[in-house]
Amino acid sequence: MSEDKKIEELNKQMAKQEDLVAKIASGDQASDEKYLTFKLAREVYGLEILSVREIIGLLPITRVPRMPEHVRGVINLRGKVIPVIDLRVKFGMEVAEETSETCIIVVDAEDGNGDLLIGILVDSVSEVLDISDKNIEDTPEMGSTVDAGYISGIGKAGDKVVILLDIVRVLETQEITIQ
Repeated sequence: MSEDKKIEELNKQMAKQEDLVAKIASGDQASDEKYLTFKLAREVYGLEILSVREIIGLLPITRVPRMPEHVRGVINLRGKVIPVIDLRVKFGMEVAEETSETCIIVVDAEDGNGDLLIGILVDSVSEVLDISDKNIEDTPEMGSTVDAGYISGIGKAGDKVVILLDIVRVLETQEITIQ
């Protein structure tokens, strides 16, 4: 499946989310959470789909001086300037070469003054998974020197293990607010 078709399919799945939320609120649907999954290196990560605004292909990124290393820069998305975070760098991984599957997930993050759109650069987007609460385990203890506060849990979907991220804690928006 081409990257454009994959993104189109994921956007369709996200569009159905409003109906699902209404069904859950009315009690017509079990409370499985939907997660958009993506890859960094060989690991699979997930974000609650309600925090995802859209998925876009790689756009030209403009560097901003004196920003933290993990802030790749900003993009112009339909006239709105959006900061882009390189999750590989944020997580201390080796920087990877961009490919045709590299994309930006635009998420809603809370900055204390309302919603803030932020792009996160990922290696590839995988799929939308339903993961029920019973299939989400607490973050395992990793020792006192490892900060795993940005992980909301570890999800199990079939034979897959998905690291579920708390996107607000990952982004720590005070570091990237562009004045």
